[in-house]
Amino acid sequence: MDDMSPKSSSGRFRKWFKRKHKNKQKHKQPDPYNYLDGLSDGEDEGDYIMEDVYISSFEMDPCTSTNELRIFVGTWNVAGRSPVGSLAVDLEEWLKPQDAADIYVLGFQEIVPLKTRTVIGAEDPTEATNWNLLIGKTLNENFGCPWLTPMLNPVSSDNYQYVKVPDCERRASFSGVIDSTLMGGRWITQYHQQLVLGGSKYKLMASKKMVGVFISVWMKKELLKKYCVSNVKVSSVACGIMGYLGNKGSVSVSMSIEGTSFCFIAAHLASGEKNGDEGRRNRQVSEIFKRTSFPRSAKDDDNRHPLTILGHDQIFWFGDLNYRLDLEDNLARDLIKKQDWKALQGFDQLRKEQEDGGVFEGWREGNIKFAPTYKYSSSNCNRYSGGLPNRSGEKQRTPAWCDRILWYGKGVKLLSYFRSESKFSDHRPVSAQFSTQIEVMKSTNSRFLDKETNFHNIMPPEQIGPSINNEEGKPTLLSLIVKDTESSSTHMQVDTNY
Repeated sequence: MDDMSPKSSSGRFRKWFKRKHKNKQKHKQPDPYNYLDGLSDGEDEGDYIMEDVYISSFEMDPCTSTNELRIFVGTWNVAGRSPVGSLAVDLEEWLKPQDAADIYVLGFQEIVPLKTRTVIGAEDPTEATNWNLLIGKTLNENFGCPWLTPMLNPVSSDNYQYVKVPDCERRASFSGVIDSTLMGGRWITQYHQQLVLGGSKYKLMASKKMVGVFISVWMKKELLKKYCVSNVKVSSVACGIMGYLGNKGSVSVSMSIEGTSFCFIAAHLASGEKNGDEGRRNRQVSEIFKRTSFPRSAKDDDNRHPLTILGHDQIFWFGDLNYRLDLEDNLARDLIKKQDWKALQGFDQLRKEQEDGGVFEGWREGNIKFAPTYKYSSSNCNRYSGGLPNRSGEKQRTPAWCDRILWYGKGVKLLSYFRSESKFSDHRPVSAQFSTQIEVMKSTNSRFLDKETNFHNIMPPEQIGPSINNEEGKPTLLSLIVKDTESSSTHMQVDTNY
C-alpha cells in the first residue's frame, strides 16, 4: 500500500468518496453544513468541481520553491491514566527528541477514564494541562532549555495568542489556538512566559481536548521566524454514544505554513471485535469527514484557508482506530510469536476495508513491521491480555494493530513507522516520522526579526506581576510585552462546541 502512486490513489479515493455518498445527496437540498457542499472551499466558485479540492498541485512556478520540513506524528491511548513524573522517561523514548523534528503532532486517547461523569459532564482541563506541561518539558529540556518551575500569579488562557512578526518584506502572521477548556482559564505566569517568548526550543501551536481525545501540536521556534504560519484553527467531532457524545470522535488542527496547508486529525473510533464492528468504525470516519470544519472569520488574514479536511494539501489521520484482526485468537498469537508481520497483515481489518473501498481508499500507511499494539494485560506488563489459559478477571482480546497513522496528499515521504515500548498503558504508543515539502515564495525565503519588534496582546501587564525588570534594573523578556489590543491583527479561536 505504501508504494501506491499519489495520482492513482487520489483517483480511487475521489471515486470512493463520491460513490459512498451519491445516493444520500441525490434527494437532498443543499445544506450549508453538508461536507460535500463545502468541499469546494470557496464562496463564489459556482461550478468549481470537487476533484480540484483533494490534491493541491505541487507544480512550481518561477516565483516559488519547495523547502523540507520534518514532522513527527504520534498516537497513544493512555487508558485513562494521569501523566506522572516517572512517565518522563517513557515520553522521551517515544518522542526521541535527539532526532529533533521541526513539528511534533501528538494525539492521545482516553486521557480521562471514559465514565458517565467525564463523558456527559463539563470538560475538566486538568489532565490536558498536565500532558502539555510534560510534553513541553520533554521537548525543551533535551535542548538545554531548562523548564521553569510553575509558580503563582495565574493568568487567563483566554488572553493567550501568538503575535504578528514584521520582517523586511511583509508581516508574517500566525494564530495560536488553545481551547479554553484546555487550561481551564488558568496559566502560570513563568510557564506562560517561556512558552510564548522564552528560551524554549518548541512552541505550543495548537491544542484541543474533547472528553478523552486530545491533540497537541508543537513547532520549532526558529520556524516561526523563517516561515509565515497562518490560520491555525481547531475542530472537534463527537460521534460516540447516540452518535453525538464525545467518548468517541476526533479533534483536528488546521494550519498553513507558507503556501501549504496541513490538517491533523486525532481520532478514537468505536471498539469491538464482533462481526460488523468495522462497519461502525467506517461510519464514524465518514461522520468525521462530514462534520469537521474550519470556518472563516472576519479576523482571518487575507490567505484563504481550507474549510474541510479534504481541502488541505497534506492530511495526517492518526489515533486508536480500533480496527482488529479477522483471525482466531490462537492463530493470531502464533503469528505474533513468529513475528510474521506480513502474514498477520493479511487479516488486518483496516487494510481489507481500504482495499474493498469501505474506508480511507487511496490513503497511505507505512509497512507495519512491529507487533500489535493492543491489548496488553496491565500496566508494567509485556504480555497480551487473555489467551489460554485465560487468567481470572482478564478480558479476552485478540491482539490487534488498533493504533495507526495514515496520510493523504502530495509532498509527503514516510521516513519511519514504529512503536515504542512504554508499559504505561494497555496500548503501546505508535509514531511516524515524515519528510514533507512546503511551497515557499522565493521573495520571502529570507526572513529576520525586526529588532524593534513589539510583542502585542500576549498578557496585560497588570497580570504579569509588579516587576518586569531584573535586579540590575535592566528590562527582562517580560518588558517586551505590550498591552495593545487595538493594534493586534492576530486572533485566537476558541472552540467549545461538542
